[in-house]
Amino acid sequence: MDGLQEILFTLRQNKLRTGLTAFGVFWGILMLILLLGAGRGMQKGMSEGRFNDMNDCIWFFPNITSVPYKGFGVGREIQFTQGDMAAIRQNIPGVRYMSSENSLGSFLNPDTLVTYGLSSGSFTILGVGDEYFNIKEKIKFNDGRRLNTNDTGDNRKVVVVGTRVAEKLFSESESAIGKQIQINGIAFRVVGLFYDKGNRGRMSERIYIPVSTFKKTFGGGETVSLITVRPKPNVDAFELEDKIVALLKQRHNIAPDDTRAMEISNVGRDTMELKSIFNGVTIFIWIVGIGTLLAGVVGVSNIMIITVKERTREIGIRKALGANPYSIVGSLLFESVLVTSIAGYAGLIFGVIILEVVSTTLTRLNMELAYFQHPEVDLTVAISALILLVVAGVIAGLIPALRAARIMPIEAMRAD
Repeated sequence: MDGLQEILFTLRQNKLRTGLTAFGVFWGILMLILLLGAGRGMQKGMSEGRFNDMNDCIWFFPNITSVPYKGFGVGREIQFTQGDMAAIRQNIPGVRYMSSENSLGSFLNPDTLVTYGLSSGSFTILGVGDEYFNIKEKIKFNDGRRLNTNDTGDNRKVVVVGTRVAEKLFSESESAIGKQIQINGIAFRVVGLFYDKGNRGRMSERIYIPVSTFKKTFGGGETVSLITVRPKPNVDAFELEDKIVALLKQRHNIAPDDTRAMEISNVGRDTMELKSIFNGVTIFIWIVGIGTLLAGVVGVSNIMIITVKERTREIGIRKALGANPYSIVGSLLFESVLVTSIAGYAGLIFGVIILEVVSTTLTRLNMELAYFQHPEVDLTVAISALILLVVAGVIAGLIPALRAARIMPIEAMRAD
């Protein structure tokens, strides 16, 4: 307690110097916390905006051949079929879920007229298998139900619609469930309402129909526009992708080295690429943050050097009265640690509060920014940064303290 009172007295005697030193440390840890939180928010925003599928989903799109093979020329259009899906099921046991997508019109642009009473709009219409929503698990159903095996088996004229479809066709007080909508003049009953935040919410402009009903109503035969799969647990998605690609190339007489005949989107690979990008961003944030922290630590070190110089005579008197070097070093280090830890802890708390306020505000205002969502910081990382700062403060104060401990009492007494 005597040592603490002595340090507090010294700090009160130099309020401006102590305040500026503490502010440097406070600002350093605050900037690090805010940078880490903003980086995390940007990572979550980009991940949610780019990947609205499960991390193990694989999508196979047919394209045009670019390499001649077995007498077939370049530019041959590949078309997947229901037989391809059956072959995948039969020959590749690692598939957990599989479905096709069949588009009525364009995949990219909503171009099919849908009406309900006097309301109408153009939307994307897709025929999908009953396992489709096991693959796209992240789609949230706000009301009703998903499509199921009975819908497919009985060729039921039912649909699930996105929230943007419901907003255009129905009034705010009117539930979409159970209503009859017209797709190209053909009636379908709405059994589910979903929200898909993919492509900044534009995926919610879709309407899904059981694939059997889609084929029977709009034609298309055995062809499918694309195939999507999810592997079984503990099955490597990349190995499964290679096996399916090899099988499809064999069935469609595609050259093994033809990379353009099919387009593959493996969400796991895309996720890994995005993680590598954000690892680089995180390293950059840490470099900037630690640089800011070091500026505060250097300030602590400079202040300790000045403190030792000002207290040289006092240190000499204490040594002459029998104070050992350890007590002198300890008192000076305690002063450094006290300033560093209090200012650093205040910066940590203030930074977390700012991030929480920003996150809460975004939630309450229902704001979904394209590349920034719910900033937060890992408390383990934050506490580690604070401990690192305190250790740096100890190191910063150690050199001046050791120099003070080596001062001879007679030399200290002569100091001006």
